[in-house]
Amino acid sequence: MGRRTDGPRLALSAVYWLFVLYLLGPLLLMTALSFKDANFIAFPLGDVTLGWYMQVVQDQQFLSALWYSIVIAVAVTLLSTIVGVWIAMLISAEGIWLRTLIFALACLPAVVPGMISAISIRIFVATLDIPTGTGAIILGHSIHAVPFVMIMALTRLRTMPPNLVDAARDLGADGFVAFWRITLPYLKPAIYGGMVFAALLSIDDFVRTFFLGGYRTTIPMLMFAKLQSGLSPDINAMATLILIATAIVGLYAEYATRRARSR
Repeated sequence: MGRRTDGPRLALSAVYWLFVLYLLGPLLLMTALSFKDANFIAFPLGDVTLGWYMQVVQDQQFLSALWYSIVIAVAVTLLSTIVGVWIAMLISAEGIWLRTLIFALACLPAVVPGMISAISIRIFVATLDIPTGTGAIILGHSIHAVPFVMIMALTRLRTMPPNLVDAARDLGADGFVAFWRITLPYLKPAIYGGMVFAALLSIDDFVRTFFLGGYRTTIPMLMFAKLQSGLSPDINAMATLILIATAIVGLYAEYATRRARSR
């Protein structure tokens, strides 16, 4: 029996690792080519160098775009988290009419194609005479990020025992105190995950930034502009640095989420 079960298990393991390689292959290739000691991307790799990374971290254009992307991501994270948690609380409240319709409308920005969403938001801000630039980008990114925060918070709320809030109110807490002392701490794991989602979606969003941006460039816009002049190892170095930073943020968010759940 052991030999009969070992065969399918080994086959599934092989398929799994092939799938992992399929997912990580392009990223590993991109990282490897960022060390190439040449002005072009090609194989074999040949001599390796860290010069491209030194050039990127000293590039004022890259640093400016990175700082601008971080500022936008922080604003988007705060705005989308507040709105997403509020919508989740609204949907989970008792006696709310048209609950399904509210949920569907809140999820709509996540399923609408990015190009259509960007064009519609551009028309919206033009109708309201909102200038393109930082404010418009934050608005567009937040609209796209709210559904992800809302779904995470709503999923967490549905696992919350209702007697916790009832017990707090029996002890004299009003609605705000019960939310601040009971509901919000219970939502912390979902909020951490939603915030990371919102930040990463904002930093990675190219289409909405392209339609809503002003004169300052974000990281995706800068990399797109550099690609117009051809592939170069400095683009790979930029992407690798962003990949490492994203992985660190994701791992820390996973650690914070598990720690919050254990509490």
